[in-house]
Amino acid sequence: MKLIARKLEAVGKYDRLRVVRDDGSETSCEMPRQGVLPHDLLHAVVESGLTMNNGFLGLVAKGADIAFAEKNFRDYIDPENFAQVAQAESVVEGLQTQLWAGEFDYEAFLSGVSGACAMRKVALPAISEAVGQSMFNQAMKLNAEWQGTPAKAELILPFPLADVA
Repeated sequence: MKLIARKLEAVGKYDRLRVVRDDGSETSCEMPRQGVLPHDLLHAVVESGLTMNNGFLGLVAKGADIAFAEKNFRDYIDPENFAQVAQAESVVEGLQTQLWAGEFDYEAFLSGVSGACAMRKVALPAISEAVGQSMFNQAMKLNAEWQGTPAKAELILPFPLADVA
């Protein structure tokens, strides 16, 4: 699957994510600008780093419409059937906090992920310090690429990402 993140205007609230599945079908959504690597692209880092097949992007790869899945995210927070969706979201939130800080603090990261998982009533996924650091490093690298992407240009990523964890 390919993730095609397109920066829109130089100044604006949103960019765009288009997903092209392996079968050629597509889905897309708006990506809110956040000042760091967009949340949806962090899902690629997390789901690749933790080898999740049933996280948010995993569902999209299997045919879910990305805009529907985003708007109806809570429908997928079902610990029995969709635990990886909730776990991935929790890890993305923790990683995004680290990205904003600009440095990786494993204990703070794990604490944030643990709290988010508890709120969603799912188990904390196993994340070693090495895997957490690797995901952070990948996120920082992609953040730099994204920040360097000019308006009306694209950043294209494979999913899963090959060099995480």
